[in-house]
Amino acid sequence: MNDREVAEYLLANPGFFDEHAELLATIRLANPHGKAAVSLQERQMEMLREKNKHLERRLAELLRYGHENDSIATKFNRWTMRVMAERDGYALPRAVSQGLTEVFEVPQAALRVWDLAEPYREAEFARHVGEEVRIFANSLAAPYCGANTGFEAAQWLAAPGESATAAGDPAVVPATADYAATQSIALVALRDPRAGDEGAAFGLLVMGSPDPRRFHEGMATDFLAQIGGLASAALSRLLAH
Repeated sequence: MNDREVAEYLLANPGFFDEHAELLATIRLANPHGKAAVSLQERQMEMLREKNKHLERRLAELLRYGHENDSIATKFNRWTMRVMAERDGYALPRAVSQGLTEVFEVPQAALRVWDLAEPYREAEFARHVGEEVRIFANSLAAPYCGANTGFEAAQWLAAPGESATAAGDPAVVPATADYAATQSIALVALRDPRAGDEGAAFGLLVMGSPDPRRFHEGMATDFLAQIGGLASAALSRLLAH
């Protein structure tokens, strides 16, 4: 019999060692942590200990993820209340972007909106946006996260640490800002919730960081999508109808 056949026989006859219990004490196996041999029972116990350690590490990881999600959910509620409480249409984009920097500690955040109602068309957050940006926003089926490869929207961001006063309206920052400091970026399309996910984008929310791993390609985007959805719902009242 070869090794495979022996293994198949033992699997097919689980009562083998019940009938030949004396073999358990005589079988010696190599100790993975040393040169000495150990009994089958000792090796089984060692395997169980390793399995328990793996399960404990996995449980600790799940608990950590749970705490992180709870923290994000708490911050999302705080940001939501700030946005919902803002009644001034001109200040609403500021509440969205500044709230992200203060509540979520995002180093950089800005947004621009187009197709606005007449009273808001001269506001800072309504400054000209290139056609390429609009096309890109319309193409976003989900938030984009990754390296800043020279996105036009990165020019809207204030340099990390720049005050809201120095930057002007934090909803949008002049293109003279040091946006080269933005290494990673998140882009979220703003869509009228009444038109559904298929509706045309009326704006773009951008978040940036000098940390190249803050927004990376493999990260989950569920909360970013929720942020985009709520920001869209709030800002849609500024649109021309």
